[in-house]
Amino acid sequence: MTFVRILGVPHHIRVDGTGPVCVLSAGLGMAWFDWDPVVPLLAPHRTVVRFDRPGLGLSGHARAWPTLTGEAERIARVLDAAGVGAGVPATLVGHSLAGFHCEAFARLFPERTAGLVLVDSSVEEAPRPRRAPEFADACTRACGTLLSTAGVPRALGPFLRRTAVRAGRYTGGDPAPYDLVRRAYSTSRFLHAVLAENGRYRDQAVELASLRGRVPLDALPVTVLAAYEGGSRHWLDRQRVLAERLGGVLRVSAPAGHLVMLDRPQDVVDAILGT
Repeated sequence: MTFVRILGVPHHIRVDGTGPVCVLSAGLGMAWFDWDPVVPLLAPHRTVVRFDRPGLGLSGHARAWPTLTGEAERIARVLDAAGVGAGVPATLVGHSLAGFHCEAFARLFPERTAGLVLVDSSVEEAPRPRRAPEFADACTRACGTLLSTAGVPRALGPFLRRTAVRAGRYTGGDPAPYDLVRRAYSTSRFLHAVLAENGRYRDQAVELASLRGRVPLDALPVTVLAAYEGGSRHWLDRQRVLAERLGGVLRVSAPAGHLVMLDRPQDVVDAILGT
């Protein structure tokens, strides 16, 4: 476990295993330990780099609103801090919102990218810019301040985390130890960070749509791992279209909820090793 300062913010980074490098980037509001079921299966084959974005996990308070380019550059700085130089390409693995970040990294840093794995990634086919973004940002900031002052993170943060994990799984509860959940989810920095990531979600989707039109992936190996719980195939169809658009292959993890790494960690490992 290491802490490094990136753009003035202490970032929590963890490196495990040996072999070719891969980066595991978690979805909105999630922490490094959400990949814990995957790492023991993957570390014998890969050097696994995990990190917490500002405000999340054990990283310091965010100092700026998240942007797509900023998150791609953050991954590059995390690799630098982990001792992975520009001459060592890595496989980027992004879950949910972080799928945007990892795809952007692959487009902006092709020389540092060996492959791309999108784990039940966010998908926005035709994103539109927000209306009155400055007003929306001000409301987000005010909401975070109000809830923090009222003590909501400490009172409800771990409970809401546990509830969200149960809802995001096909079956089962939250496997993360309570002391880690309390440290990561009982703070105002977490609340501000998750509200900021949610508030800037559409902006990042718009940024990615623009980037796709300007910067190709250059035949990069891409795997889209989609979760399927049964029933409607609408989400699965959107994931299939994403894979086709990126020139990649679709794998289906079933039965699995959105938190594929908790429901079926071996499927995530197989997707990484097969990319």
